[in-house]
Formats: sequence, C-alpha cells, structure tokens
Amino acid sequence: MNTQSFPVTGMTCGHCVSAVTSELKDLPGVTGVDVELVAGGCSTVTVAATAPLTEDQVAAALDEAGDYHLARQ
Repeated sequence: MNTQSFPVTGMTCGHCVSAVTSELKDLPGVTGVDVELVAGGCSTVTVAATAPLTEDQVAAALDEAGDYHLARQ
C-alpha cells in the first residue's frame, strides 16, 4: 500500500471535500482518500493506493471535481 499527501487549493466546504474525494476514488488503485480541509487555504489530501499516483493524475482528478488545484511548493 502506498500513501501520498498533496496540498490542494480552492476547497472551501464539505461539498468540495466530497467532490474531490469522489474523483480521486475513481482513479485506478485508489483505496482511500482523507481530506484535512482548510477552508479557503491549502488543504491536505491524503490518498492511499496500490501504486504511487503522479501529480498529473491527481491534477486531472481535481480538475474534474471543480476549480481545485495542486498547490505549488
């Protein structure tokens, strides 16, 4: 099992958490998603999967969910 955390901007409420979680769970191999919401700030999204996800995969899922983006560090 592989666990990765991603900083995500644009999330403001429970609906955002639900949308992001749903899209990420649709990615192949994803077994769990946990979101630490920081409304209007940089939230932490932790994904458990059978193999590592690329930033491109995560960014595409965030785009499908709405106006959410990986924070550049």
